[in-house]
Amino acid sequence: MKKISTTLEIICCLVILFISTTLSAQSLSSNPTNSECLKCHQSHVSTEKYNASVHKSLNCTACHVIDGKQTKNSLSADKKTCVASYKPMDCASCHSTISSEYHNSVHNSSRLTVHCSQCHTEIHTIKSIKNNKIEAAKLCVQCHSKQKEYFNSTHYKSLLNGNKDAATCTDCHGLHSIKRIDNMSEGRAFHTQACLKCHGNEKMMQKNHVTNIATKTYFESYHGKNIRLGYPERVAGCADCHSAHNILPENDKHSTVNAANVQNTCRKCHANATEGFAKYLPHAEPMNHKKNPSLFWITIFMNGLMGVTFLFFWIHSLLWAFRGFVEKTKNRNNELFLNSKHSTKKAKNKVYKRFRTLHIILHLFVITSFLGLAVTGLPLKFNYTAWGKTIMDAFGGVETAGIIHRIGAIVTFGYFFVTLFMSMRFLFDKKKSNESFWKRLFGPDSLFPNLKDLRDIKAMFKWFFFKGPKPIFDRWTYWEKFDFMAVFWGVAIIGSSGLILWAPEFSGRFMPGWVFNIATIVHSDEALLAVGFIFTIHFFNTHLRAEKFPMDFVIFNGQITEEEMIEERGEQLKRYQEEGRLEEFKAEKPGNIFLEIVLRLFGFLAVLTGTILTLLILYTFFKGA
Repeated sequence: MKKISTTLEIICCLVILFISTTLSAQSLSSNPTNSECLKCHQSHVSTEKYNASVHKSLNCTACHVIDGKQTKNSLSADKKTCVASYKPMDCASCHSTISSEYHNSVHNSSRLTVHCSQCHTEIHTIKSIKNNKIEAAKLCVQCHSKQKEYFNSTHYKSLLNGNKDAATCTDCHGLHSIKRIDNMSEGRAFHTQACLKCHGNEKMMQKNHVTNIATKTYFESYHGKNIRLGYPERVAGCADCHSAHNILPENDKHSTVNAANVQNTCRKCHANATEGFAKYLPHAEPMNHKKNPSLFWITIFMNGLMGVTFLFFWIHSLLWAFRGFVEKTKNRNNELFLNSKHSTKKAKNKVYKRFRTLHIILHLFVITSFLGLAVTGLPLKFNYTAWGKTIMDAFGGVETAGIIHRIGAIVTFGYFFVTLFMSMRFLFDKKKSNESFWKRLFGPDSLFPNLKDLRDIKAMFKWFFFKGPKPIFDRWTYWEKFDFMAVFWGVAIIGSSGLILWAPEFSGRFMPGWVFNIATIVHSDEALLAVGFIFTIHFFNTHLRAEKFPMDFVIFNGQITEEEMIEERGEQLKRYQEEGRLEEFKAEKPGNIFLEIVLRLFGFLAVLTGTILTLLILYTFFKGA
């Protein structure tokens, strides 16, 4: 039985071997060799050239796939006629990844279809140009003949000198996943993104002795900030100024950024750009004393102004916060204070006018315009933060935010000139007062600083350190006068620089373009100073100190109680009593509860908005540090 079993196994193996050999033979005969193909196609395909191509390891049938239904020998009985049935050639069968990239590229769109063979011609003799940037450029220019100017560029010259880091077509546009370039969002961004691939690579630039200061300074400009925020539609990218293909050094007379040509370059976007306009420094370095001395000293001045202002008033606020808390706690626990409810209530019921209706309306305009300017301006300054982009997106983009910002600026100029007119009338209108100009300027009703303010500051710091009583103030305190004078300074500085930036082509008619650089620094830093001062120091002095928390409502109803007059403005009360004018300022408590609620909500919203923006700014600074 064992012998029979062994015999059967041998027979089965022989049968299987015979069948597999037969099938293999049929398979081979149905897939002809290259030699068989070339017997007929030798006039089209050179065996020598094919064997030197990148496809030399492939059989003809790797590309020219025989139909799966064809199982017989591909040659006729007389061995002369090819009877094989073939499917169309499909490069994707091997190059699937490349095919996928190509499928979504501009070369495979409804407007244009460029097949593989149109770039990779002579498929039977093709040689690899992988990493050969010069040959890649020559291949692209076969269709893109207008871009022949690339061969005059500094990039191409660097390639010829053996620098493999120098850019060619495929470095900027890619190999197969080539995107459409247009003037809408993604296409506009390409004008800068393509350049940053190399010029944003610090190691590559150092290796090639190329400064990368341009990429850093670009994002300090209005153009670069918009790119970062995701709104490149209306701003210039690198290629808009330096050109896309014929990129040349600045000292080359054919360069688009050469002194002789830069005005025309600017006019591509700014149609009325003057010669002075073209002197704007797009890659200025404010902290480079040797290169930009004027910008350096302007920056130093603005940083010093911010530092001194914030240092003094933040220390002032911290000391006041501590001393005010101690004083409030002391008064709350004072037995005499607790037993004088009747007199306190009586003092609270007496109300005097502190501000007229015009003052209230002006202050509402100040709050509204300032908040509008802050929430639209800060995202541009902090363009590199997530919260900056979120706020800008909430406005619908930089264009809408810019409109709101300009409306806020117009309102600001409006209340500025109204206040200026009121100040001039106060100082020069003899119908209002028979006092001399100097007496009115330095008098108790004036917002101009005087010697008493210096004495009050000294007394206030003594009170902070428990060295003396709190000073008694008249109508205006020294910090209120500082607020008032700061508004005049701020509006003049921020407003004038803002106007220059608002109308650069007009400004360029009578001032050189580098003034725009100064205006940008001044506008940005002074605005940050104003925002920081209002949202931290002014808010504390007015609303958040222990004596007033959570809000001093006087600016919304224009009224102050006698108790507040006694505690805070004793000299004003005493002066009015001596002059017999106290009755002039007596007021009724407001009866419109609805209006008071609306104004309180408005005030709280303003304080909340300012507080949130302050926390975001502080978070950004501490995170960066």
